[in-house]
Parts: sequence; structure tokens; C-alpha cells
Amino acid sequence: MVSSPFDWIDEQARQRERAGLARTLRPRPAESGLLDLAGNDYLGLTRHPEVTAGAADAARRWGAGATGSRLVTGSTELHAELERELAAFCGFEAALVLSSGYAANLAAVTALAPHGSLVVSDAGNHASLIDGCRLARGTTQVVPHSDPEAVRKALVTHEGPAVAVTDSVFSVDGDAAPLRDLAAVCRQAGAGLVVDDAHGLGVLGAGGRGAPHAAGLAGGADTVATVTLSKSLGSQGGAVLGPARVIDHLVNAARTLIFDTGLAPAAAGAALAALRVLRREPERSVRVRAVASELHELLTEDGHAAVRPDAAVVSVRAPSPEAAVRWAADCRAAGLAVGCFRPPSVPDGVSRLRLTARADLTGTQIADAVHVISRTAP
Repeated sequence: MVSSPFDWIDEQARQRERAGLARTLRPRPAESGLLDLAGNDYLGLTRHPEVTAGAADAARRWGAGATGSRLVTGSTELHAELERELAAFCGFEAALVLSSGYAANLAAVTALAPHGSLVVSDAGNHASLIDGCRLARGTTQVVPHSDPEAVRKALVTHEGPAVAVTDSVFSVDGDAAPLRDLAAVCRQAGAGLVVDDAHGLGVLGAGGRGAPHAAGLAGGADTVATVTLSKSLGSQGGAVLGPARVIDHLVNAARTLIFDTGLAPAAAGAALAALRVLRREPERSVRVRAVASELHELLTEDGHAAVRPDAAVVSVRAPSPEAAVRWAADCRAAGLAVGCFRPPSVPDGVSRLRLTARADLTGTQIADAVHVISRTAP
């Protein structure tokens, strides 16, 4: 019997099954009867008529695809308009739109960490920041979670360019980074600060302008932020925000900008429309935080180990990976979609249900969701 060069995959699959870590894709229908607390549509904008019209109008005018990289034919006037409005809204000098939030993080970290530089990375950072550190040509030092003093100790040992990189809101437990303290440490050491604000834009700051804006860091000469257009703005894509010279540098040095096809016009049009809705209706950011707080309060009253949310993510701990998978499946069978985070997605090895608040949830829906979670708890 001739062996296959991929036979080793079968053993890895068996190991995942034994550990309760196997993952599968589950295509969803266009319309679903499930109450969705698994997606990241924080402001309830992905089906907003102005947002879907923005996508459709952009596709009709500019075509279905960007047709090339941003440096060839993939930049349209629509992309430039989105960049100007996004930078102005968030309080930064300039912005650069990429095909995903993942690509934006890879762009920012790799382009700002040349040979001889130091990257100080929070242990709880998102995988896209971690991969950016792995691809960067500088040296990476991982420090304990949300520990500005550990960042300071790492920075003082290095001479040369340095940046600290952190999520603004960590995607597993929904806790916020101490951005003001981190910025103070970085400024003392002459280092830059790169903040992944994927879970902050639209939720934190005045009118949803994001965590760097709330911390008074937006527009700083030493601060760069990355955002995704796929959460609060209900579309797809990502962007890097920062000083104009940093953005110009990324255009010339960021491989995920230079060698990737530009963001599809429909996604750019939808994101721009969503941004304008948010600017007109800032109460959406207030509402989503209130929903998250109510979810946490009710879950805690029912005896669950729920982490107090700093933004829109509410985490509920499960006793094991297998229990988390079964719990999420039982919730789905009862009409509720929830996220299920297991190793290696969780850095501390503790499995969780992950709930995402939405600004358009009613009090009845919130109570129903908590009832299902409690009734199906392992």
C-alpha cells in the first residue's frame, strides 16, 4: 500500500477529536431563526438599509472587485473617501484601508519592526498581532497580560527602534488594555504604541470613536491604531490609522498592502455608509455597552462565571473543551447562537462561551438568551 504524504494529517485529526478540539464549518442560511450572540455585528448595521445600499451602489459603480493591488488598480476614489472619513472620525491624521483587519495588523507590525528593533507584545494579543510579530524582522518579547510595568522593563533593556503592541479590548474575555499607562511607558522609553482597536471602534470613546480616542491618544505622533471594518461597521476589511508619515511608510513597506488585492468596492461602500450612520446615531455605541452590562449582570445573578465586560464581549467560562462544545450546541438547538472558544484560541487554556452584545437587542431577547444559557449549562 502506497502511503500518502499527508497521512500525518489523520493522526492530528484523531488527536483533535480526542481532545475535543475539532472544528467544522457551519454555513448559515441568509435568514435564520437563531438569536445571534455569536457574530460581531455590534451596532446591528450589517443589514441596515443604508449600509446594504452602500454596498450595492459601490458594486454597480466600481465593479465587483478591486481588480488589483492598491498600488496598481485597486485604489478607487471610494477607498480614499473612506480613509479620509475614518481618520477624521477616529481623530488620526491619516488612514490606510486593507483587505482585512488581519492584513492591517500584519502590515502595521511588520512595517514598524525592522532589523534591530524590539516588539513588546501582550500575552493576550490576537493571533493577527502574534503573526505580525512572527513575521517582523525585529525581536519580539512577550510580556504578561495588561502589565505596563513589564512593558517598561522590556523597553529599557533595548537601544534602537521599539514598539509595544496590544489589543485595546481583548477578544477572549472582553477586558480593556490600560492604554494610558502603556502610552506613558512607551513615551518614557521613546517607543511607539500600536493598538488593535478591532473591538473598540464603534463601542468605546465619544460616539464610538474608539479606545485610543477615549484614552486621549488619537492623533499622537507616537500612536498607531488598527481597526476592522467587519465588526461595528458591519462590512469587511481593515485599516491602519496614524501619523501621515507612518501611513506613507506602510504604502511603501507593508507587504499585505503591496501584494494583496485591494478591498472590494462593495465592502468599502458598506463601511463608509455604516460610518456615516454611526456618526449620525452615536447612541448606538452607548446602547451596545448597556446590553453587554445587562448580559453580564443577569448571567452573574444566575451563578455563571462571567467576566465583567469593558466593551461588547461577554465571556462565560466552561469546565472543559468538551463541555463548552456541548453547551454551545445545546444553546443552538434551543435557538441561540453563541461563540465557543477553546484552546488554542484561548491563551490561558480555559474554554469559554463568548457572547457578543448588539445594540439592536431588546430586553426580552437579552432575558431569553440568559435563560437558554442557564437551562443548558453543563
